[in-house]
Order: sequence, then structure tokens, then C-alpha cells
Amino acid sequence: MAGLSESALPAAAAEMPGGNREVYELRKYRLKDAASHDLLDAYLEKAAIPAWNRLGCKPIGVFGQMERKGKLAATEAVEPLSVFVLIPYSSLEAFGGAAARLEADAEYRAAGAPYLQAAKEMPAYDRFDSWLMLAFSGMPKIELSALSKEGKARIFEMRTYESHSESKALKKVEMFNSGEIQTMREVGLAPVFYGQGLVGGNLPHLTYLLCSESEEAHTKQFGDFGKHPVWNKLKNDPQYADTVSKIINRYLEPKAYSQI
Repeated sequence: MAGLSESALPAAAAEMPGGNREVYELRKYRLKDAASHDLLDAYLEKAAIPAWNRLGCKPIGVFGQMERKGKLAATEAVEPLSVFVLIPYSSLEAFGGAAARLEADAEYRAAGAPYLQAAKEMPAYDRFDSWLMLAFSGMPKIELSALSKEGKARIFEMRTYESHSESKALKKVEMFNSGEIQTMREVGLAPVFYGQGLVGGNLPHLTYLLCSESEEAHTKQFGDFGKHPVWNKLKNDPQYADTVSKIINRYLEPKAYSQI
């Protein structure tokens, strides 16, 4: 597949039969500032999410950008108003057949008609970008936090780590699988997913999503992570040097109808 290194492809493909590792599509809908966003919200809530669920894709996450209380971090993404949608698939085959199955779903077409048949002069969004990712072996499926399960107030941080070479990107994935994921769980950062970028812009990279009850709690948890002996051992291990060349942070809030 385009964007997937020759060294990564055999290992990734070998783990897909049997559904050991999920495949994620992450969409970023770029919105027009002056336009109403109700059409996109109604489509996602009433048509797309129920249809994706019928295909076995669940839970679906839908997130808007969060207004920060403090100053923006130096690495935090500053971009046009957007809505992010996370769609899990059981396999590459399930992802590949999804569009045709949606088109054949009469209930989906009926519920989504206002969005799907929107006039060119009044579109639901400007354009959307899409990335295809493979779940890490250390966390092969989405994990819902207790906050999500109980419908409590929560925030998310989505972090993307870009690398300067395919080999270094794979080393960073290995670093997460070798203890970084479990350390994040231990300090309460509540990871939702980790995905190795397969197709999309700015490859090679990985993306992951963390859940916390508030900005203050999230800041404290990351402070605890930074002091954890496992993390300090990993970051000082020479084999993991220079694995990340750029970090992009996005702070997100779940839509009321988000399943994550």
C-alpha cells in the first residue's frame, strides 16, 4: 500500500487475519467558518454513525476543537475549524468494502439525504482529509475510558508524532509497545487508541488519543508520566534516539453524540 514501508507491510499484513489489530480511519472535516455546521452534525449522528455501527464499526468518536484556558503549546496545531471522526474497522478488507456497503444501505441514504444531496452552494463542509492507520500490537483495539462509559465530562488530547524515516517511525511504535503505553495507563492518561499511519499526508507518523477529566488533571497526569522510571529508561535508551522529528498536539472535546 502507498505510504506503508516494505519493512512494515509484511508484519502488518500478517496480523490482520483473525482481527488481532483494528484498522482506523481518522477523518478531519474542514468547516467553513460562516456556515452552519448543523448539517454535518445531523448526518453524523442520525445517518453515518448508525450505519457504521451496522457494519460493525464501533465505537465511533466525533470530536470538536477545544478552547484552551491557557496559552497554546509551541507544538499545538493551529488550523481551520474542524471536526474529527474516528472510525474503527476490524480489517483492511472491512475498510475497503465500507463505502459500497453504505451506498447499498437504504436506511443510511434516507437518513443522510439532506447531507448527501446538499446543494453545491450550501455544502456541509469544505473538504475532508483522511488517514488510514493500523492499531499497535500493544493496544490492538480501542479502549473506552471510564469517563466515556459513564458519559461524564471529559477532554481528549490527540498527539501525532512525525518521523524523518520509516525505520525511525517503526522504532517509535516499538517504544510504545515496550512500556510507554502501559506507563500512560498507570498514571491515568487513559489511552483510547494508538495508530501507525499507513496512508495519508505527512507520513511517516503515528497518532494516539488520550482521555482525561479536565485540562488540570491531564497536565498533572503528564507530569507524573514524565517522572515515571519506565518512561525515563525508555527515553534514555540509545535505540530509541531521534525517532520523532515533529509533535502535533490537538485538544478536543467529544460531540454530545460521540460514542467515545
